[in-house]
Amino acid sequence: MFKSVEEFQAFSKEGFEAYVAAATAMTKGLQTIATESADYTRKSLEKGTQTVEKVMAAKSVEKALELQQGYVKDAYESFLTQVTKFNELYAHTLKEAYKPFEAQVAQVTGKTSSK
Repeated sequence: MFKSVEEFQAFSKEGFEAYVAAATAMTKGLQTIATESADYTRKSLEKGTQTVEKVMAAKSVEKALELQQGYVKDAYESFLTQVTKFNELYAHTLKEAYKPFEAQVAQVTGKTSSK
């Protein structure tokens, strides 16, 4: 596989550089996910608090139930949207973290990387 010590050293150096690049990409992606999670949590708590206030101020039980049902529907739809967004963020993060290793994997396996 390696014809000389220099080739092995170059491969090792490339591997380390790829690891650093992958760790940087992973860190950036996880920071984005954490920020998105915090924003979603804050917005959900705000909406929940507003709904509780509206329910408590409702003049009738029917109005209170209507407000609660509307909140549950909106919260569910918001949750599904957020789960989809998180899935996309995780997939993007993993894809970006793998990119630095593509050339090395291709070199080791003897295949060219597909982009």
